Amino acid sequence: MRKARKIMLPGDPLPEGSLKPRSGYYKTEEGYRSSYFGVLQEGEETMDVVPFSGPYIPRRGDKIIGKVIEIEPSMWVLDINSPYTTLLHVNDVPWRASSGDLKRVLNVGEYVYAKVMSVNEIKESWITLKDAGLRKLEGGEIVSVPASKVPRIIGREGSMVKMVRDSTFTKIIVGLNGLIWLDGIPENVIVAMEALRIIEEEAHLEGLTDRISKYLESRKGDIVGNSQ
Repeated sequence: MRKARKIMLPGDPLPEGSLKPRSGYYKTEEGYRSSYFGVLQEGEETMDVVPFSGPYIPRRGDKIIGKVIEIEPSMWVLDINSPYTTLLHVNDVPWRASSGDLKRVLNVGEYVYAKVMSVNEIKESWITLKDAGLRKLEGGEIVSVPASKVPRIIGREGSMVKMVRDSTFTKIIVGLNGLIWLDGIPENVIVAMEALRIIEEEAHLEGLTDRISKYLESRKGDIVGNSQ
């Protein structure tokens, strides 16, 4: 039987104990309370209230996927699956680019995996590609999920997405803003996408890791590269 995770309403008290609240809460004189209508996710040391819905709001340090939608003389404007766009300055990319020639290195419609460098009081953000692992995403497919489901897709210490990646022999990059990049043999990418959709739909249920493992095992014959 599938056990549902604890549903939290705005204002509900968070459980007292050794776990430290990390996100989705506010503090009162009586203790910590939920900021959202969502589910309580408890880890080994921390707990989070993850909302069932809501747009992605950029936060400093987040690694996200963005799509170039406009080019200005010294910067790119990107859609980051949020009510707010973000800006990428020419000085924050690893390539040499002169003003007025930015489309040569990064054009409208192309995607990047970047890190949010700063966010101001009106949610205007700047991103950078100058860090390990950040890059332009060439080829592959982009899928979108609610940003609130991303922690479940990633799993504890990256375990869930690693299982999908390793089982399907695909490259997968998950942006905290709900955009996911997949690349590999088309048949394998399809299986990986289907696994991600199951995680998205059943994120509020326990026992999900076992179900995804069984699902991937059941699709083994459809995955190119598996030895039978």
